[in-house]
Amino acid sequence: MGRKEVDDTRSWKKPTNNIRKTFIFMEALGSGAFSEVFLVKQRITGKLFALKCIKKSPVIQDSSLENEIAVLKKIKHENIVTLEDIYESGTHFYLVMQVSGGELFDRILERGVYTEKDASVVIQQVLAAVKYLHENGIVHRDLKPENLLYLTPEENSKIMITDFGLSKMEQNGIMSTACGTPGYVAPEVLAQKPYSKAVDCWSIGVITYILLCGYPPFYEETESKLFEKIKEGYYEFESPFWDDISESAKDFISHLLEKDPNERFTCERALRHPWIDGNTALHRDIYPSVSAQIQKNFAKSKWKVGCLPLGVLEPFPMQMPVPAL
Repeated sequence: MGRKEVDDTRSWKKPTNNIRKTFIFMEALGSGAFSEVFLVKQRITGKLFALKCIKKSPVIQDSSLENEIAVLKKIKHENIVTLEDIYESGTHFYLVMQVSGGELFDRILERGVYTEKDASVVIQQVLAAVKYLHENGIVHRDLKPENLLYLTPEENSKIMITDFGLSKMEQNGIMSTACGTPGYVAPEVLAQKPYSKAVDCWSIGVITYILLCGYPPFYEETESKLFEKIKEGYYEFESPFWDDISESAKDFISHLLEKDPNERFTCERALRHPWIDGNTALHRDIYPSVSAQIQKNFAKSKWKVGCLPLGVLEPFPMQMPVPAL
């Protein structure tokens, strides 16, 4: 079964000698350790797409790319970016993706007014999409704000999950490869223990925390200290940043940032929490505080991503984010 999937994926690639004959490159949308993403226009149709250009390299295992493609072909959900096509040249793989309406942080900064309820609406969509992934045996393993995009520029646009480069189709529900982005990685991954889909729920807890204060729950000056703090599961709701945040929001976060993966909320359970499914998310404007912290901590951050043995993972910015008074 697995072999058939890989063969089918390979046959789906379209050969190209010059991708610019097919697409007009309009602007750069982002870059990572092994890839770049551009806004492109298809010459024949005039349609806009996001084109992920992955440079061929010995570091990039062919099986890893096949896995990402297989995952993207398998899934179809209103809050997950769609893979439209794939091309291959002598030097690159090109993934043609559904275009988005901008990154989450950028949209928050543009709003002018921002509330707990706005954050709750975002997280509800993320939970629904990740629940769908988990039900289909897929673990994302790299959930973070940078991988949450809006579908369109409209204010009521849907949130879309993107970047499945580290995603994994579960075989027996247990994984062991240490990967992800520091600050969002679950304690069991850093402890070099076998882990499950619960790691995604931890990451959603970190994202929720950031959306309500503008800085991460775990921050330290050194990599080793940060890892220890995450493994201990130690974080605080610091004053004054959390003074205007509801107890319901804090309770929701605490169930996702649960150190024990067996006790941690699943996506299904989190979707039933009153902060998501009820009316406990406040409508008080928290934009001034949150936007200031996002600009300080994330506006220029470049998070590296890796899927390497623990101890070789080096995905940190030069300075860890720290809340500014």
